Amino acid sequence: MLILGIESSCDDCSLAVVEDGRRIVAHTVASQVELHRPYDGVVPELASRAHTELILPTYRETLKRAGLEPGDLGGVAVTSRPGLSGSLVVGVSFAKALAYGLNIPLIGIDHILAHLYAPQLAQPIEYPFLGVLVSGGHTIICKVNDFDDIEVMGTTIDDAWLQIINPDHWL
Repeated sequence: MLILGIESSCDDCSLAVVEDGRRIVAHTVASQVELHRPYDGVVPELASRAHTELILPTYRETLKRAGLEPGDLGGVAVTSRPGLSGSLVVGVSFAKALAYGLNIPLIGIDHILAHLYAPQLAQPIEYPFLGVLVSGGHTIICKVNDFDDIEVMGTTIDDAWLQIINPDHWL
C-alpha cells in the first residue's frame, strides 16, 4: 500500500510516499530556513503562512518524483500533534481534503512517535530499543516497546540539550 505522509509541525513542509510502511518511494522537503534566519528561530505565524503556499507544490512534486497519480494512493498520514498549531492546521486541513476527495483513509500521526519509528525505514530494529529524540525544544529519552508504546525515562521542554552539545551557543 502506498501512503502519502505529510509533516508540517514546525517550519519545514515535508511530504513522502511510503510503501508498506517501510520503503520511501519519494520524499520532498520545502525548507523555510532562509525565511526564519533573520529572526534566529522559527516565527510561528510566518511558518504557517509559508506552509499554506508550499504544501500544494510540494505535494505535486512528491507525486511526480514517485511517478504516481493521486488515485494510486491508499491513504494519507499527517502529523496531528505536537507542534505549532498554525502549521499543524495547514497540514491536517490539506490531508483531510485530499483523503476526502480521494475517498481514502486519513491517519493522524504523533510527531514524537514518528521520530522514534523513522529508523525502521532504514533497517528493521527489534523492539524494545532505547530511543533518544532531540527535536526543536523537545528532548526525550525513552524505552520504545513497540511502534506506539514508549516509556519516557527523561525529558526537557527547552533547549537545555544545546548547552551540552554546544556550550558556546548561549554566549
